[in-house]
Amino acid sequence: MEQQKAVTIFESLSSGVRLDVYRLLVKQGPEGMVAGDIAAKLELPPTNLSFHLKALTHAQLVSVEQEGRYQRYRANIPLMVEVIGYLTAECCAGQPEQCMDRSNLVFCDECIDSSSSVKSA
Repeated sequence: MEQQKAVTIFESLSSGVRLDVYRLLVKQGPEGMVAGDIAAKLELPPTNLSFHLKALTHAQLVSVEQEGRYQRYRANIPLMVEVIGYLTAECCAGQPEQCMDRSNLVFCDECIDSSSSVKSA
C-alpha cells in the first residue's frame, strides 16, 4: 500500500460520523445496508449521511451498488486488512509474526473478495 492511499483512508475515518458508518457496515458483513437504514440506525439526516458516504466511497472504504431506487453500501474488509498490514509491516524489525498473533485475523469467506490480494489468516 502506498502512503498516500493510507493517508486518504485515515483522513476519511477521522470523522466520527464516518467512523460510525464504517463500523456499522463492518458489523453488517457482506449484506451491507441501504442508505436509508444507515441514516435511521445512526439517527442522521439523509443529506448529512450522503456527504459522509461519498467520502467513504471515494476512499474506497465502502462500495455501493444500486438496488432499484436504493443504494446498498458494504464495507471493504479486504482494504481494511491491507491497512492493518501496512501499519504492522515493520513491526519487530520487519518480523510482525513476533509481535502479533495473526490467528485471530480470520474473516468470513463472503467478506474476502476472491480477486483481492488479501487472504484470510
